[in-house]
Amino acid sequence: MFDYLKKSLLTGVGLALRSKNEIEDLAKEFAKQSKMSQDEAKDFLKDCQHKYEDAKTDFDEKIEKTIEKIPSKSDIKTLNDRIDDLTKKLSDTN
Repeated sequence: MFDYLKKSLLTGVGLALRSKNEIEDLAKEFAKQSKMSQDEAKDFLKDCQHKYEDAKTDFDEKIEKTIEKIPSKSDIKTLNDRIDDLTKKLSDTN
């Protein structure tokens, strides 16, 4: 059961959305409540910090990739200009 609780604490987007201090506080409290040895608690805290950094990095990369896909104002203006030109050409041929 301990491993299940440990894995539950370390997973999910929740890690990326919480502050590093909150994660450390939660890990310390969990280690205290589960009566871990000092070495186990240190390892657990390091694991939490590592998972936090991984989740944050992954989250930041996904946000960056999503933002890169959003067209810029100049892209939209260029497309609008092309649409206007095509509309005018179609109107002229009728």
